[in-house]
Amino acid sequence: MAYPFETVKLDKGMYSESGSSFTKVLEKCDPSEQYKGTPLEHLDAFQRQLKRFDIKVKGADSDVVSKFFATWESAVLFPEYVARAVRQGMEESNILPFLTAAETRITGMDYRSIASQPVEDDKALKAVSEGSSIPETKVTAQENLVQLHKRGRMLVASYEAIQFQRLDLFSVTLRQIGAYINRMHVADAIDVLLNGDGNSNGAAVFTVGSNPISGAAGTLSYGALVDFWSQFDPYTMNTLLVGDAMADLLKLPEMQDATAGLTFQGTGKLVTPMGATLLRSSAVPAGTIIGLDKNYALEMIRGSDVLVEYDKLIDRQLERAAITSISGFAKIFQEASKVLAIGG
Repeated sequence: MAYPFETVKLDKGMYSESGSSFTKVLEKCDPSEQYKGTPLEHLDAFQRQLKRFDIKVKGADSDVVSKFFATWESAVLFPEYVARAVRQGMEESNILPFLTAAETRITGMDYRSIASQPVEDDKALKAVSEGSSIPETKVTAQENLVQLHKRGRMLVASYEAIQFQRLDLFSVTLRQIGAYINRMHVADAIDVLLNGDGNSNGAAVFTVGSNPISGAAGTLSYGALVDFWSQFDPYTMNTLLVGDAMADLLKLPEMQDATAGLTFQGTGKLVTPMGATLLRSSAVPAGTIIGLDKNYALEMIRGSDVLVEYDKLIDRQLERAAITSISGFAKIFQEASKVLAIGG
């Protein structure tokens, strides 16, 4: 039985169609809907093209890199294979979904977010009597544009060096590139949480041992965490982002009870006294804990998905092929994220 995907004409121009990824363009030419009820219904358009050219990218029996370049049309698939492997690396251990309340996709480098900064009177739960005005929530555009950053890595390898390498092994290198790019995006997010997005909306800083945080400077205690947690009303501190302070958290007596110990030793998942999700990143400054309500604190603006220099990859000019991703972050509600400085 012949399938439509076997006759799709592939060319490098499919990468340059404005507003569409290679996979989206491929799906237009070969819609997945027409494969429902067939053995191919679990494959997307790109995966069907891999099947067409009999290219195996996973497992011990995966093909070598040169298999992509057996024909001109199969070579067109190579940049998408690279992009997918990089995206997989970005998604592995990705903590950004636990930090961002919303994601916005744009085309371009300029973006102006919105903000709502209620005063104390706006937060009060007031009764609305008949004929009286209803309390207002003002939403305004931010004064300054959000800065987007291009993050990436240069793939430096001669075709001769990798042509006989198995794709399964080569994918490991590409996933590492993706993981590195994602760490840079996480660092950008942490910088915005701490210092704001250029609109004078950095996080409030509380120091252990200074009112209203109890304890002694330089020492993290359960009481200090409770005091920090109490500063979030009307928000909920449901996420804690830490760096080197992770050891201090794990050494708290409240972290060493039977339930917390069994959970950590059995699943590797960390439990906090406040029930918040505990995340670790080396981008968090030393002696600092960032608390946030992930439902209201941060917006992620994605300027592009993973971009690869497809011309170079298709023409086997891998020596200086850039792999990049563009994104930025904006504060939504300033008071939904705060900083605890252990001090000392």
